[in-house]
Amino acid sequence: MAVYAFYLIALVVLVSALSVIMARNPVHSVLWLILAFFSSAGLLVLIGAEFLAMLLVVVYVGAVAVLFLFVVMMLDVDFVELKQGTLRYWPFAVLVGVIFAAEIVLATVFGTSTNASTFDASPGAATNTEAIGQVMYTQYLLLFQMAGIILLVAMIGAIVLTLRHRPETKRQNIAKQTSRRRSDAVELKDPTPGQGI
Repeated sequence: MAVYAFYLIALVVLVSALSVIMARNPVHSVLWLILAFFSSAGLLVLIGAEFLAMLLVVVYVGAVAVLFLFVVMMLDVDFVELKQGTLRYWPFAVLVGVIFAAEIVLATVFGTSTNASTFDASPGAATNTEAIGQVMYTQYLLLFQMAGIILLVAMIGAIVLTLRHRPETKRQNIAKQTSRRRSDAVELKDPTPGQGI
């Protein structure tokens, strides 16, 4: 039965991946992409890699949510038109929800019924999380550190490229603030009664 569950979820992955590149609406493409990621996570649960499945959902689906926001902001999607046509998307949303629920049930029932020792990542490891950490921080430590440095350089480069110095923007001058005197910052007023400052 686990083989049938695998073929069913793999078919959903293929159909959703094709729909990502064939959909004309960018919002639909993002929804199909989320379905593809969830289905891929279901495949990972079926083979006993729960940690990788959770990582796929948390990292990629979270990133897709940010991608969805950027698509909406960059393409200037008309929200009034989207709100007017929401009722016609309900069948599609219900279909995606039913597929999500079916995949969760299949992965839960058939993923836990399989022998976990068959899918162990390394001999003698208690869990696949421990096996991944053991391999990552021993054999592939240099590659792991290099990937982190590349990501750090990419992040700094993105910040430098998008940082703009605008003359009308007020910026804090620490040296000027700490070197000021009391006479420059405080002004004493002596108003007469009944007169405002």
